[in-house]
Amino acid sequence: MTQPAGAGRPGETPSIGPGRSRYDHRMYTGTLSFDLLLGDVHSLKQKRSVVRPIVAELQRTYAVSVAEVGAQDLHRRTEIGLALVSGDAGHLTEILDRCERWVAARPEVELLSVRRRIHGEHDE
Repeated sequence: MTQPAGAGRPGETPSIGPGRSRYDHRMYTGTLSFDLLLGDVHSLKQKRSVVRPIVAELQRTYAVSVAEVGAQDLHRRTEIGLALVSGDAGHLTEILDRCERWVAARPEVELLSVRRRIHGEHDE
């Protein structure tokens, strides 16, 4: 079995600095939960015609995972959940900010609340 370049003795972890190996990878996950009030919607069918394009555009534009996650049986309310994974906390925050601004600017919905969670390397 071959050792990675710079691995040293068999079983030794390659080092790139104090307390870190070259195989250490940082991973950050972020989620947003949007509570939305829909405008002039009088049926679940009309609701779908408002919610689906929002979900699809967030997925397409920002490469995030998105789904309607709550209030599916109410025709004027919805909860949309969004998740993102990144190796860079700054990038993750920037994308979450963009998604939040985009949803808040949608004229067909009123953003009642948004809940943000970010988990990083030091979380358990």
